[in-house]
Amino acid sequence: MKKRDKIIYWVATVWLALGMVSTGVVQLLQIKEEASMIERLGYPLYFLTLLGVWKLLGTIAILIPRFPLLKEWAYAGFFFAMSGAVFSHFAVGDHPKELFGPVLLIVLTIVSWYYRPTERKTALVSA
Repeated sequence: MKKRDKIIYWVATVWLALGMVSTGVVQLLQIKEEASMIERLGYPLYFLTLLGVWKLLGTIAILIPRFPLLKEWAYAGFFFAMSGAVFSHFAVGDHPKELFGPVLLIVLTIVSWYYRPTERKTALVSA
């Protein structure tokens, strides 16, 4: 792996981890603004707990060594959660500025996944 690719991977991964941990903690704490936003989007309040836990566990999964299949699931979960957030904001007619956070986290997820080192990738298994 080239040095440039390692730098891209770690910058994207650290920012992704910071974004997921910070939003996950806010969701677990069910801060007033977050609670009102999730209800405005049409989701039950307990959804914040699910998202918060998944984000924290996913962050651990992408940062720890080994377990490449678990990392794939974490990246997929991040992508699904953030793309769901984008479409949820669209569905209720939110201002485009509300899309910045989820879109940024989608981009960071894709960049981190694409540039991950070989030892963090799943091996292709032939049947």
